[in-house]
Amino acid sequence: MKLLLITVVLLGIAFAGIAIKIWAKKDGKFAGTCASQNSNFNDSGEPCGFCGKMPEDCENK
Repeated sequence: MKLLLITVVLLGIAFAGIAIKIWAKKDGKFAGTCASQNSNFNDSGEPCGFCGKMPEDCENK
């Protein structure tokens, strides 16, 4: 029972941290979620596997 309580409390803290991060960000968006924006992950100019955008089409450069 003690382990279950500790697990629930830790999961609650994790969800609260994510919620606070979303609340604190402008428009609730995470910056840099598209892999095509990061030149370390996409040095050959391929489209993003998540959203399909080309690196030059991303809003956040």
